Amino acid sequence: MILSELKQYLRQRGQVTLADVMHHFDVDENVARDMLAVWMHKGKVQRLQAGASCGSSCSQCDPMATEIYVWGAHAEGRRFLRPDCGSH
Repeated sequence: MILSELKQYLRQRGQVTLADVMHHFDVDENVARDMLAVWMHKGKVQRLQAGASCGSSCSQCDPMATEIYVWGAHAEGRRFLRPDCGSH
């Protein structure tokens, strides 16, 4: 089943973008989000919140590359900023 494959993929990588999931499983963004939502509902996956300027200052990053999901509860309260954000 694809949900168990997603679980294994997330556990191996620890952190993935929406684009990673879409490409790895060859699905569109809605299907990828729906699959991730199952694990989020179970409390196994968390979506990281973008840092203050990520996605708002330059608007050149692909939104699916800044939508990041993390396996496990260790992500709670974490924020991210893409390393290349602000360098455009």
